[in-house]
This record gives sequence, structure tokens and C-alpha cells, in this order.
Amino acid sequence: QVQLVESGGGLVQAGGSLRLSCAASGRTFSNYGMGWFRQAPGKEREFVARIIWSTGSALYADSVKGRVTISRDKSKNTVYLQMNSLKPEDTAVYYCASAASAAHYYDLSGTKYDYWGQGTQVTVSS
Repeated sequence: QVQLVESGGGLVQAGGSLRLSCAASGRTFSNYGMGWFRQAPGKEREFVARIIWSTGSALYADSVKGRVTISRDKSKNTVYLQMNSLKPEDTAVYYCASAASAAHYYDLSGTKYDYWGQGTQVTVSS
């Protein structure tokens, strides 16, 4: 089992920044990669960014590319999502998730990810 705890969400004005954190505990050695997903009210969950734990190789959704950076700190078993130039359309609950294998990691829907955090609310006011 892997436990994931997100933090760092909040209310910010458009153009502002937030850094989300996701601390992992438990069987973290089985972690292949981590992803951030978000879900806005009335919308489906969408992929935001992901990172391979061992190499740090990352991928971003087109909607956030250039504004968001995903990183990880192996010593702290924590993955971060630095979000800049936030827009009202970034408002959503943000979830981190871990994938135990490459096959699960590359699933952009997140359906195959193995463990999920409880989510953290990000609200961007215009």
C-alpha cells in the first residue's frame, strides 16, 4: 500500500502561483511514477502532469505546458506541482496518484493508477 497526502491548495488570484505537494508513504519503493490530475465541477478528471520517479522525466498537458512544473524529491518521497500564471479555468480539485508500473503510468486517464490522494482544492479568482 502507498499513502498519498496532498497539500498546498488554496485561493489565489489570476496570475498568481501555488505549489502543491504530495507526500508518499508506505511501499514507495514500488513506485514507477507519479501523476497530477484535476477535476473541475461538472467535468471529467483530466491529466495535468506526470513524472517518472527514477529519471525525473516529465510530461505535461497542453493546457498547462509552460505554466506548470512537476518535480520530485526522492529523499522526502514527495512530488511537487509548481503552478504559475494561474487562470480561473485552473480551478479544480487536484489529485496526485502513483503508478506501480510503466503500463499504469502511461495511462493518461489515470484509471490505471494504483493509489490516489484525497485531493486539494485550487481556486483561482478572476
